[in-house]
Amino acid sequence: MEELFDLTKFDSYKEDNRREVKKAEGGLPNSLWDTYSAFANCYGGVIILGVKEDKDGNWHTTGLKNASKLKKTFWDTLNNRKKVSINILRDDDVETYSMDGTDDVIMVIWVPSARREQKPVYINNDLFGGTFRRNWEGDYHCTRLQVKTMLRDQAEETMDMEVLDEAEIEDLNKDSIRGYRNSHKSFKPGHPFERLDDNEYLRVIGAAGISKEDKRLHPTAAGMLMFGNEYDIVRYFPEYFLDYRENPDTVIRWTDRLQSSSGEWPGNLFEFYFRVYNKIIKDIKVPFKMEGGFRVDDTPVHRALREALANCIINTDFYGKFGVTIVKEDDKLTLENPGYIRLGKEQMRKGGKSDPRNKSLMKMFNLIDIGEHAGSGVPNIFNVWEDEGWVEPVIEERFDPDRTSLILRFVKKQAIKTSDKKQAIKTSDKRQANKTDKNMERIRWYLHEQEAAKTRDIAELLGLSVARTRVILSEMDDVEALGTNRNRTYRLKM
Repeated sequence: MEELFDLTKFDSYKEDNRREVKKAEGGLPNSLWDTYSAFANCYGGVIILGVKEDKDGNWHTTGLKNASKLKKTFWDTLNNRKKVSINILRDDDVETYSMDGTDDVIMVIWVPSARREQKPVYINNDLFGGTFRRNWEGDYHCTRLQVKTMLRDQAEETMDMEVLDEAEIEDLNKDSIRGYRNSHKSFKPGHPFERLDDNEYLRVIGAAGISKEDKRLHPTAAGMLMFGNEYDIVRYFPEYFLDYRENPDTVIRWTDRLQSSSGEWPGNLFEFYFRVYNKIIKDIKVPFKMEGGFRVDDTPVHRALREALANCIINTDFYGKFGVTIVKEDDKLTLENPGYIRLGKEQMRKGGKSDPRNKSLMKMFNLIDIGEHAGSGVPNIFNVWEDEGWVEPVIEERFDPDRTSLILRFVKKQAIKTSDKKQAIKTSDKRQANKTDKNMERIRWYLHEQEAAKTRDIAELLGLSVARTRVILSEMDDVEALGTNRNRTYRLKM
């Protein structure tokens, strides 16, 4: 956290999603607690009191009249459970500093990211009205869906372990179960589970469990997701949706598309995984290699793609909006799932810890040699991309609604030669213009279907940042804005 604020770099700082300044001229500002909640529920951040921000974003000290009294008031309020749900700060997370050359004193508060079991951090004894998160525009109220997601994530037993009392074992797709058992047998021939009948097999792998209500065997949430039929799955997970798209080079057409709701296949996770995996590896070049008299058609890239796809599914919040989306382009693969990263983006990249959102699904994938146990999967993907000389993968996390993306580009790292820079810039500008035109067409089509939409919804559609989306919308003469700030929506002009 110390890298967020260094007194010697004061003049270089501006407010962002992890830094906030407040004048605090009349005592502790009420908005301080909104920011405390927001930082705690996201990546953490630093709050500086006794500083104001001018129109250009530059900081200027205003100083604190009685810093020691203010500090005591802060700690008293922080430990008041009627005001703040939990104190996650240590004594040395609050410091006061005297500014060189002035009499001004400022107070710096380092707010860490709360642990999963501590979230949501809320204020004013109001769980749904007092929970905040942080984005580049400041602190915003969490939706009820976001709060419920954080509450679900507190539990050690993940939601996919739940026994679905109203579902029957017969609801599961027998062909999918048979396919899974064959995969397990191929990977672990002679495994003790081989001798079990289907019902007992489903129980030991976590796909079924004994109900506390009627003492009978029923599918678990994991079993339903893995082996159910889509029309049954959506009874328990109304937002459930799986979508694979290939070469989305036009507004509404793709060269290949696979959707869980099509009715042409079972639409469950097991079938989706293997159908999509076989599509995304079609263009992967396999070097000729013999082992034990047989050609080896598996490479580190294949293994990394299996890990990426499994990681996307295993960490999905199946109550979240918009479902799982996999988009394959000529030089890029984007894997996107509902749900924030439970361990945080930095820990996900670093590895060494594992905290899957769906532990039973992870176990089922592990049994057929898919996915990692110890949190090494994502770092391994980065290592493979480094070994191939490809540009580094990108992890993106967005809130409201919560979504996580892993972007894998199959493009070599290349330094542009000085003599080629001008041409490269011209080509880049031309491509950007073409891309912007296509994005505008997609916006028009979307607004025609939806009538009106918020910036975040449009950004989600395009896969762009909110800021970039606003720029594109501002350039469209046939689109008008309604409302202000967070209530602003866009529609086609009448």
